[in-house]
Amino acid sequence: MLSNYLPVLIFLVIAAGLGLVLLVLGTGIGRYFARFHGDRAKLSPYECGFEAFEDSRTKFDVRYYLVAILFIVFDLEIAFLFPWAVALGKIGLAGLLAMGIFLAILVVGFIYEWKKGALEWD
Repeated sequence: MLSNYLPVLIFLVIAAGLGLVLLVLGTGIGRYFARFHGDRAKLSPYECGFEAFEDSRTKFDVRYYLVAILFIVFDLEIAFLFPWAVALGKIGLAGLLAMGIFLAILVVGFIYEWKKGALEWD
C-alpha cells in the first residue's frame, strides 16, 4: 500500500530540494554572480522618485476603506448583470423581477450610504 505513495514522496523530496537549492543560490552564493550590485542609492526607499515624506505605516481614514468596499460591491453588481442580460430571453419575467429586486436592494443601500455621508471627503 505504501508503494502507491512512492511517486508522491519522490515528487515532494525533489520539490523541497529544488526549493532549497534555489533559496541558497538566490540569497547566499547568488549575490556573487549577480550582474548588478546594489549600492546605497539603489537600496534606499523612495516614493515616486522622491524621498519618503512621512512614515509608510501611517493609518488611512476609514472612509477610504468604505469607498473601496462600495466600489467592490457595485463592481460585483455589474458582474452579476452580464450573465443576467445574456440569459434574459430564457429566464423571462421571473428573472426580470428577481434582478429588479436585487437592484432595488442595492440602490436602497447606496442611498443609505449617501445620506449617512459615507461618500463625503471633508
